[in-house]
Amino acid sequence: MKRRSFLKAASVGGASVVAAPAISQGLIEWRMVTSWPKGLPGLGMGAERLAANITAMSNGRLTIKPYAAGELVPALGCFDAVASGTAQMSHDAAYYHTGKSEGCAFFTAFPFGFTASELEGWVKYGNGQQLWDELYQPFGIRAFMAGNSGTQMLGWFKKEIRSVADLNGLKFRAPGNQGRVLQKLGVTPVTLPGGEIFPALQSGAIDGAEWIGPYNDLALGFYQVCKYYYSHGYHEPGAGLQLMINEQAWQTLPKDLQEIVKVAAEASNRDMLAEYMARSGPALRTLVQQHGVIVRGLPEDVLMACGEKSNEVLNEIYAGDTSPNRIVKRIVEDFLKFREDVIPWTRIGEQAFLNARRLPFEFKLKA
Repeated sequence: MKRRSFLKAASVGGASVVAAPAISQGLIEWRMVTSWPKGLPGLGMGAERLAANITAMSNGRLTIKPYAAGELVPALGCFDAVASGTAQMSHDAAYYHTGKSEGCAFFTAFPFGFTASELEGWVKYGNGQQLWDELYQPFGIRAFMAGNSGTQMLGWFKKEIRSVADLNGLKFRAPGNQGRVLQKLGVTPVTLPGGEIFPALQSGAIDGAEWIGPYNDLALGFYQVCKYYYSHGYHEPGAGLQLMINEQAWQTLPKDLQEIVKVAAEASNRDMLAEYMARSGPALRTLVQQHGVIVRGLPEDVLMACGEKSNEVLNEIYAGDTSPNRIVKRIVEDFLKFREDVIPWTRIGEQAFLNARRLPFEFKLKA
């Protein structure tokens, strides 16, 4: 797919007031707005598959029509659209909405936080979903996990990063708390939707950008402007996506349709992660071998500095919660407790295996 086709939808204007959902002979039609350029692999196509699956699983009783960024509302306008009823549903990332509550970020990713499996475990079998429901209840919204990109890359840079000093003065596209972390290290963070990143890099409005990983970054053409591609993706080790639903609309659904929506969202969560796992390796090979991209890992002192600043941001969020029910404080406390409980197993399980797989041998078929 061509980058230009992704950007066309993202450049369309602002929100529109649209008619109420059609309900005819027991058939319901809902709108799903998204933050994604039309046809974007992974995020965009995952949202479209989710809409199609709900429609198919309900045998058309609940038909979901997805809209790309800008077709009904701006890319970052999904929360307000669902809260107001402009759309009954949306697909985006919760951390886009920290202006509503700092607690939103923890249901997408927090620096040095959860892997994709750990996030899913917290939401599904820890207290995550209960806290999420409580967080969104005042806005008349409920949300379910509906996708994950897996571990992301730190991002694209026009120059090599050898020390913390090399970050100073950079204008870098980084949303949410990652922007706050880098700001403490001298970076000017810039928030842009995906469809606006390439022209900003090309014009020099920004010096670098974080987006997702090789699968999407190849499609959007960032390698044409930046040649240095950095890990570690400490800021989003398993970035979750959300399906938001207007609560009043949700309550109009019969129980079986509610269950279909929940099951479709859960299936979408695993499906998207599988897609990113399958496609990212070949995309990375293409970036390196065909486009001359230079892949680097952050130097350890830079990574340590990012970790220290991440802890400062976490404490600022915690101290800044003045809500009567302490919802953000309770999210942070539960996030840290689950992280403490799960890390020993992650280290002795997955991390130990991945370290072992680095041993200098390869599988080779004998002739």
